[in-house]
Amino acid sequence: MIYITGANGWLGLNLIKSIVSGNTKKWGLGTEPITAFIKKGSSKKKLLKISSEIKIIEGDLTNKKSLERLLNNAQDSLLFHIAGVIHPKRVKEFFDTNVLGTKNLIETATEAKIKKIIIMSSNSPFGSNTKKEILFNENSIYNPYMNYGKSKMEMEIIANQFYKMGKIDLAIIRSPWFYGPFQPKRQKLFFDMIQRGKIPITGDGNNIRSMAYTENIVQGLVLAATKNESSGETFWIADKVPYTMNQIVYTIRELLKTNFNQDVINREIRLPNFISNFAERFDHIIQYTGLYNKKIHVLSELNKNIACDISYAFRKLGYKPEFSLEQGMHESIKELYE
Repeated sequence: MIYITGANGWLGLNLIKSIVSGNTKKWGLGTEPITAFIKKGSSKKKLLKISSEIKIIEGDLTNKKSLERLLNNAQDSLLFHIAGVIHPKRVKEFFDTNVLGTKNLIETATEAKIKKIIIMSSNSPFGSNTKKEILFNENSIYNPYMNYGKSKMEMEIIANQFYKMGKIDLAIIRSPWFYGPFQPKRQKLFFDMIQRGKIPITGDGNNIRSMAYTENIVQGLVLAATKNESSGETFWIADKVPYTMNQIVYTIRELLKTNFNQDVINREIRLPNFISNFAERFDHIIQYTGLYNKKIHVLSELNKNIACDISYAFRKLGYKPEFSLEQGMHESIKELYE
């Protein structure tokens, strides 16, 4: 049996579809029965469209009773912890779900004698690269970017403490900005802004960003689950190389024009660097009050270098990303425009 939290979210749906289709067999994970854990009252439609045989349990990571219900009779099973809060209304939600919720899950999984947990983390515990040429790796020092980054850092620390105490086997996957099928509405807005020539680029646009196509992340998750070498380890999983913001926008624009026959305005809204720097300061102030504004937060990151080195995952897990930016973006756009 395979258990997946956040199963009806962007990445969770991609993981489940890959398992159900048999695509994960090449990475050592067969088509086992799946139990999906979703937030109470959230949609089941996309899950059931993938497979009507998926067992769905509603609950909340902050409620241990619902986690006990989830992991009842889960001995020797795999658990993928994909659930997390990214863009909440209030800062407190980061820590309630990402920190306390993960702690609750690991404690419950330990009691249930789960075989192994694969925990999904982020680049945010490391902020931005100090120099463009120095990419994040497994030895990078924590430097969290605001409260989301702090919550994911605390989550990682707690998980590693459980492993070091010998209580449970686990591995952590860190992925940057990802893209791919089952994307949320905010991703469609991103493509629309590029199509209408209204995408903002701060600075010269040559800052670099690692991105991760969802199926590339699925590969990393599954390899971490099936390889003994992953125990107690943390891996950066992304596309083969980072991209400049200019390259990302250009690739999407060209795909919209040539592959999907869309009318596209060939321009961007070029903004000076201080706009993102001001947004960062304003974001700090907003979050200090306990609130969170997604648009301000995203704007604050636009001029930053946020890029990682995947060579450790390549050496240790045999991770080889199968999708390039152009291939992955084609699939992303295809879902929205066809």
